[in-house]
Amino acid sequence: MMIETYDIQKRYCSLAMAVAIVGALIFIAVDAKPIAKGLVLGTLFSIINFIIMAATLPMRLDKSRQKTFMINIGGIGSRYLLLGIPLLIAINMDAVNFFSTAAGLFMVQGVLVGHHFAKLFLGRD
Repeated sequence: MMIETYDIQKRYCSLAMAVAIVGALIFIAVDAKPIAKGLVLGTLFSIINFIIMAATLPMRLDKSRQKTFMINIGGIGSRYLLLGIPLLIAINMDAVNFFSTAAGLFMVQGVLVGHHFAKLFLGRD
């Protein structure tokens, strides 16, 4: 099961970073470096969040209902704090665009949805 999880993480995280880098290169070409930096920064933290989420998934199994609830609350809270870090960086630094950072935080989810739609409409895997 861990190998399958690792393969899924590798596939989607690599694709998310590739999309972010291509987008960043386009923004750099049109002289929008803060947008490029924000996109890559947000994507990095999105990838870290995705990996942590998968790593903590087995902790929720075979536990009592109350323990599972507390683990879930703690996990969600810590991941929200993690996702707040790039937003704080973007707010405090003029060299990083806030909105592109926020968009980068959704890059892994966007890749997941995009892959699903590509599979649905194009029949590709």
